Amino acid sequence: MEESEDEIRAPLISKDEDDSNLSSSRSEALASKSEAEIKEVEEEENSPVRQVALTVPTTDDPSLPVLTFRMWVLGTISCVLLSFLNQFFWYRTEPLTITAISAQIAVVPLGQLMAAKITKRVFFKGSRWEFTLNPGPFNVKEHVLITIFANSGAGSVYAIHVVTVVKVFYKQHITFFVSLIVILTTQVLGFGWAGIFRRYLVEPAAMWWPANLVQVSLFRALHEKEERAKGGVTRTQFFLIAFICSFAYYVFPGYLFQMLTSLSWICWIFPKSVVAQQLGSGLYGLGIGAIGLDWSTISSYLGSPLASPWFATANVAAGYIFVMYVLTPICYWLNVYSAKTFPIFSDTLFTSTGQEYNITAIIDSNFHLDVAAYEKEGPLYLSTFFAMTYGVGFAALTATIVHVGLFHGREIWEQSKASFQEKKMDIHTRLMRKYKQVPEWWFVCILLVNIAAIVFACQYYNDQLQLPWWGVLLACGIAIVFTLPIGIITAITNQTPGLNIITEYIIGYIYPGYPVANMCFKVYGYISMTQAITFLQDFKLGHYMKIPPRTMFMAQIVGTLIACFVYLGTAWWLMENIPDICDTTASNSVWTCPSDTVFYDASVIWGLIAPRRIFGDLGTYEAVNWFFLGGAVAPLLVWLASKAFPSQEWIRLINMPVLIGATGMMPPATAVNYTTWIIVGFLSGFVVYRYRPDLWQRYNYVLSGALDAGLAFMGVLLYLCLGLENISLDWWGNDLDGCPLASCPTAQGIKVEGCPLFT
Repeated sequence: MEESEDEIRAPLISKDEDDSNLSSSRSEALASKSEAEIKEVEEEENSPVRQVALTVPTTDDPSLPVLTFRMWVLGTISCVLLSFLNQFFWYRTEPLTITAISAQIAVVPLGQLMAAKITKRVFFKGSRWEFTLNPGPFNVKEHVLITIFANSGAGSVYAIHVVTVVKVFYKQHITFFVSLIVILTTQVLGFGWAGIFRRYLVEPAAMWWPANLVQVSLFRALHEKEERAKGGVTRTQFFLIAFICSFAYYVFPGYLFQMLTSLSWICWIFPKSVVAQQLGSGLYGLGIGAIGLDWSTISSYLGSPLASPWFATANVAAGYIFVMYVLTPICYWLNVYSAKTFPIFSDTLFTSTGQEYNITAIIDSNFHLDVAAYEKEGPLYLSTFFAMTYGVGFAALTATIVHVGLFHGREIWEQSKASFQEKKMDIHTRLMRKYKQVPEWWFVCILLVNIAAIVFACQYYNDQLQLPWWGVLLACGIAIVFTLPIGIITAITNQTPGLNIITEYIIGYIYPGYPVANMCFKVYGYISMTQAITFLQDFKLGHYMKIPPRTMFMAQIVGTLIACFVYLGTAWWLMENIPDICDTTASNSVWTCPSDTVFYDASVIWGLIAPRRIFGDLGTYEAVNWFFLGGAVAPLLVWLASKAFPSQEWIRLINMPVLIGATGMMPPATAVNYTTWIIVGFLSGFVVYRYRPDLWQRYNYVLSGALDAGLAFMGVLLYLCLGLENISLDWWGNDLDGCPLASCPTAQGIKVEGCPLFT
């Protein structure tokens, strides 16, 4: 490892000297220019994206050591801890996602302690193997790499859903080894797509990846010396204040007063009205007037609203309002597809009489659909909102393709041509040119080895995975086609349209009746693309912080492999040791697995029963397919409007894939998650950014990191001190929503336990 570090660092010394000469000549040239001309040159060299120019430093110190002993130790510990904690909390009713920002902050004192206490002795001095455990002060570049490790353990490993659904929901056999193959291959496959599209999604300045600015801002706050403005506070001081406040406050929504998660005041005024509670419930209804005073409510599904640019937040708001407050109520109160027989907002699968569908009754001994039993049970029905979310998912897919083609087609073509010749670069890309790049054949090798491993696993363990070899190749084809357009949208808007619905749809039609095959196809077609987006975002973080690309590559690979083992080990342990895990009927259980429940429902709809019997000519919801056409037309209308009225720049900010796909996280996300996210995003991205840009520049991203970290540390502390002992408070303030009738039907004669009977 030491040899590879020297190999990366050796050429940088001469490059640094060249850079010094370049900087000197540039200073002499600028000395002869006027102040206005100097400002113009600096602006030309900086990023054209204002948020990036305000946040990301335009300097680099190539002499800083990167692959250090403390980086490996702290990075590995961060990855293991975050992987364990995130999987541990993922199965809970209120899942808690601990972001990499928590580790980003926690490792600073540890890194400084190691720099102060570990020996500075040089081993094998004078030889090519020379190294030291302590190369000097803890620096920002090794801190970035530790955070890249932590990013690997942040969030969740999507393929765990496959294992959970097979073992817990379907109660079928799947071995640990086969589970590990699925998880490793889905996580690493994305490296192949990421390597192919680096030149389009990392190097161009227009691809600015807004979420990275939170971490960049925090790195600067933790490492740069900053003088306190008169009457103000430094970013470090502001972070500590916000962190302590977030940490202390979360004891209320997290334990003492859990109703702060969703304050649905309409339900309090009308405690016996089903319609009022359907309208007002933030968790089980339309969430009119509902608000959550809890950072986890705000950021848990859509990410931090402070990191979202205002135009993207506005698009999400417009799409959410249309689906939630126009489309869904119209369909419900017009009783489209017998909508009043079911709750207005639910991810449960129903019979025609409004009762929960008995899935186990329609599965035969070969883990395949029993057609005779299905005909006996009758067709499967969805709640109004659940059906509409599938429709907007169809529309978002075609909108993504058309939008990228119309608005970014020329850029992609120009970038393709420019990749074979010299082109103008912004300051960050120019500074990164001094480092050895990762050869593209590395990524191609990873891609080919992964595809071969997946094909082998699916053929050899077909009794467990069900997916044929051609399904693997088709899934990979879908992933590579959509990585670029979805990557462009994510890099510009901080919103990622998903491929989960279209992957389920395609394999459900081609290979119906096999739920595990459907889930595997989805993770290979959808998650490999999502992983590629994650890797590209990390590449851009390293790009902003001037981390050698080969070092970044190494950290991402190692971190991903560690996370796979820890995530699966934790999930397997929980599934084997917690009785009735994921059972929503178990009394007082906190292990209800909301996201896995939605994943299971999707496997039934698209895999077991298959789309033809639900959305096709044999199904109830055939008309929902018209959303495909609507999604394709919508970006075309915006494009034509932008051509007809070129002076109206706001028209080009209408991003139809984001607007249409706004509700893609619902369910499991609820109305209160969206309303509070939009409100905070408006205050940050529009009000503060426009009227107090100085405050926004100094504190916006730092505040986001502090709120994440404070919530995460208090959440873990509450669970360790109180959750493990099952110590809870039973009073009205801990009734999460206070809307028990929101899940009731309103059709006449439909009997559901706990609900009034309409006559």
